[in-house]
Amino acid sequence: MSNLRHVNAIAGRLSLRQPQRRSLEILDRVAEIVPPTKTADLAAALEIIRSEYPGVVDFERDFPSLCFALATGVGKTRLMGAFIAYLKLAHDINNFFVLAPNLTIYNKLITDFTANTPKYVFKGISEFAISPPVLTTGETYERQIASGGQLFPTTINIFNIAKISSEVRGGRSPRIRSFREEIGESYFDYLASLPDLVLLMDESHRYRATAGMRAINELKPVLGLELTATPFVEGTRGPVPFSNVIFDYPLARAMEDGFVKEPAVVTRRDFNPAGKSPDAIQMMKLEDGVRLHESVKVDLETYARENGERIVKPFVLVIARDTTHAAELMSLIQSEAFFEARYADKVIQVDSSVKEEETVEKLLTVEQNDNPVEIVIHVNMLKEGWDVTNLYTIIPLRAANARTLIEQSIGRGLRLPYGKRTGVIAVDRLNIVAHDRFQEIVDEANNPNSPIRLKQLVLDEADFARKTVTVVSAPTILASLGLQTTQSADGAASAGPAPTPAFTNPDEMRVARLAYDAFRKLAREPDKVPSVSYLSRPEVQEQIFREVRSQYQPAQMELEGVAKPVPDMAAVIAATAKLMAERTIDIPRITVMPRGEVKAGFKPFNLDLSGMRYPAPSEELWAKHLRTDRVDVIGLSQGNLLERRLEDYVVSGLIDFPDIAYDEQADMLYELAGQVVRHLLTYLSEKDAGQVLALHQRDIARAVHAQMQDHFWKDDTVQYHHEVRQGFTELRESAYTTLREAPLNYRVPPTDKSNMARYLFGGFSKCLSTVTKFHSDSERKLAVILERESLKWMRPAKGQFQMFYRSGNDHLEYQPDFVAETADCILMLEPKMATQMQDKDVLAKRDVAIQWCGWATDHSRTYGGKPWRYALIPHDAIAENMTLEFLLRQFH
Repeated sequence: MSNLRHVNAIAGRLSLRQPQRRSLEILDRVAEIVPPTKTADLAAALEIIRSEYPGVVDFERDFPSLCFALATGVGKTRLMGAFIAYLKLAHDINNFFVLAPNLTIYNKLITDFTANTPKYVFKGISEFAISPPVLTTGETYERQIASGGQLFPTTINIFNIAKISSEVRGGRSPRIRSFREEIGESYFDYLASLPDLVLLMDESHRYRATAGMRAINELKPVLGLELTATPFVEGTRGPVPFSNVIFDYPLARAMEDGFVKEPAVVTRRDFNPAGKSPDAIQMMKLEDGVRLHESVKVDLETYARENGERIVKPFVLVIARDTTHAAELMSLIQSEAFFEARYADKVIQVDSSVKEEETVEKLLTVEQNDNPVEIVIHVNMLKEGWDVTNLYTIIPLRAANARTLIEQSIGRGLRLPYGKRTGVIAVDRLNIVAHDRFQEIVDEANNPNSPIRLKQLVLDEADFARKTVTVVSAPTILASLGLQTTQSADGAASAGPAPTPAFTNPDEMRVARLAYDAFRKLAREPDKVPSVSYLSRPEVQEQIFREVRSQYQPAQMELEGVAKPVPDMAAVIAATAKLMAERTIDIPRITVMPRGEVKAGFKPFNLDLSGMRYPAPSEELWAKHLRTDRVDVIGLSQGNLLERRLEDYVVSGLIDFPDIAYDEQADMLYELAGQVVRHLLTYLSEKDAGQVLALHQRDIARAVHAQMQDHFWKDDTVQYHHEVRQGFTELRESAYTTLREAPLNYRVPPTDKSNMARYLFGGFSKCLSTVTKFHSDSERKLAVILERESLKWMRPAKGQFQMFYRSGNDHLEYQPDFVAETADCILMLEPKMATQMQDKDVLAKRDVAIQWCGWATDHSRTYGGKPWRYALIPHDAIAENMTLEFLLRQFH
């Protein structure tokens, strides 16, 4: 039986990304159709799995073994934790054997499977918090045998396949197979006798054909789970793909979905290698790579300061031809000829003369801010296990074909330092400086077989009928009054059935439109119309009647010359007011205003300019994104200086920020600008400093402004008050992109819930718009509850509330997920992933929403209206059998 509730729980607690969750869903399905057992018929199991997952044509082992091919940076170790948690909770499997390809990954896995470490894979799994799994490793298994360790309920064995492979060379048996009198057999035989052993293979492409792997086959596990980013082995005729790949999430998808950096190949504008010596090209690449690095360093610091994040120290990877070449590069970078030896104590050389594990250990510390290293010279392409996130610039100086260069270079530099894209190009981009190989790399990236090429889409005739269209979800009040929306003709077919028009007579419809416009204007007088219900009051109806009558133009006389009778305006206006009250929720427009003069400014301080190191500008650098063909221009040619004083560049950049008032803060601005100029003149001529300030004016101003935020002061005695500018606001439209097909019934969950956002839903009776979309199945379930229990509900469009919350140094608009009206209150509801309930932005949104609801309630009390209530609801608390009252009681 499927255990989807366990999948949902684990995915939520471990905050699994979509490809990780999909992998877990596949394991759930496989365990349902082929239960893991020692007695499984291998051929029958393969046939059953292949019927649902055609990519699995051979297990390639003597037991069912499936490969999950996930791109680097997506999170394979966390997925291993999810697999183990699922098999334990859903199938009561207690014994796991985890294989690592080398010592580095072996040590990393032991750390990540150890409780209370930063990347503990079971964090949030309450069952393991009470009774954590026992770790058995290549160093501890003999001690645990002596202490009866095999009796523990859940045991995770972590072994290094490289060590086992070395032990079995020459036909010898690995030490794990030696007899242990404590258990009457070897530890290997003990494991092989277990009825529920599951084998997990990390980076499985590294040891598919090793002697150690053949020895491990004899463990006869009930299931093998392989994880790798490269699901193939290199043969004499090229790569041979695995035959047991059940889920493939390639690098192109990871880039498209924003889980990794965007790789870009960098060259100089109009660069032509003809006539240039190899040494000259090498020097140009090194210098431009470091110039780019220094630009990135400033961008990273500015982003961190603006958004309250930790500062990331980037570094450069220089790939040398051999150890001799690496030593030459080391001497060059440490010499006065290279940036005046500025990087002499910031460069390290690592090569094959050192053990790979020691090399990786040395490299791992480069990520730490207290490590001064900013340039790493390496001979061989770095292998798995080096999971740093701050590699931003790669300078390949060795001969390699373009495919190898792309695959192996970017594979180690794609991880994002903040775990997600930031939207800042320089923070999200990996730079490969390859002046002389630029076109070759671009051509390879455009090759359909390239690992970063976006997936091909071959359309047949049936697909042409499934074009995507833009659909505008219009408030039902508009269609009822026969009012035009911005909806396109294409979108109209997909928007679902329109509400029945309230008026069919053209003249009555004309009156209703005039009345609707007049009512909307009147909403701007909240003292007269504090609520939409006031539109039906006699004095309001009379005022609207006079306005409509003055604007009404009768239809053209018919041919006989007889005018049609004037419609009953009073009746149409009354019906329009009633319809508006039924199909609108009173959402007031609230504006926050200071009472009196606001006094604020910046305290004097000294800038930290240690990370600002712009070189004298030369030719432009071009960075071409390999996936999207986007080109970023970094740097400009020299030109004449436009400002009279160098400080003016900084000041004119700063006064563009809305929180800086030149008249009041000019002295301080010039003091800070002077600090910047003096810093630049410590290593640049006055002309070069002027070129740097002209070229990087905006970035320098942002860097200074980010530091100013730490020294901002405001007169806390100033009080703010809110004003209700409108008693109610017209409902806004929402636009969606969707397939040209009928909306789904909101009561029925779609088959593929992981792609929830692609579906359009309809069939509502109480929703105030024609169709809508949901971001998750929990939102769909909440809509089911609201259809059952509310009087009316809606999904607010952007700009409906105009509430703003602080995120870092930005003020962003908050758009709540649901608003609903019940018999006794109006609700603002926000379903949220259970693991995100304490996120800073979520709590900031909650705080502004609660304040807004308080103000709206104060306003509603003035006319006896309904109070507003806010609820932040974890997604796993929402089920169709829940009542609104129960959810509010828990989460209001």
